[in-house]
Amino acid sequence: MRHGFLAATAALVLLTACSDAPGSSATTVSSTIAATTTSTTSTTSTTTTIAPTTTTEVLPVPEAPPAPHAAEPKTMLGTIEIPKINVSKSLFEGVSLTTLNRGPGHWPGTAMPGHAGNVVIGGHRTSHDRPFRYIDKLLPGDEVVFTTPEGRFVYHVTGTKIVTPDSIWIIDQTPAYTATLFACNPVGSTKERIVVSLELQ
Repeated sequence: MRHGFLAATAALVLLTACSDAPGSSATTVSSTIAATTTSTTSTTSTTTTIAPTTTTEVLPVPEAPPAPHAAEPKTMLGTIEIPKINVSKSLFEGVSLTTLNRGPGHWPGTAMPGHAGNVVIGGHRTSHDRPFRYIDKLLPGDEVVFTTPEGRFVYHVTGTKIVTPDSIWIIDQTPAYTATLFACNPVGSTKERIVVSLELQ
């Protein structure tokens, strides 16, 4: 039932990284985290490495979408840096237009940086400060760095896909340490989504 609800609203949810212009049909996800996980990390001056563990982490559960312009609280999680395209921005909790207008947003209920699962981040390409304007330039091996109170986590790009707006599978959680960046595609259009896949290094 829950999966069906998410699938039915996927086309609307994935519009949030596009535009907040009047008449936009974008919607949102709620602003609280549904699940947390635990991991063992060791931090160096340049990166955080996930240490082997014998315990099994409970995978996060992505939250369902509320109203398009939900008044999400301003909750900063840390920062996101994408050196290849000169991005260094605050990272916020939520993917509503209210949040994405501030900067890149973390899909509530998806993995947090450095934890098992899929860290899902949305961002604008054509409005406000356009942090994801050039994510189409990212190539395998390029770095995306998340810094949170838990440490500094360096992910590497593994690939880029163009998908339809209803491709809700991009928020699926797996036991791997991955991340996903998404935004509208092509620039200025809501016809497709560009999805950049990452792995923790």
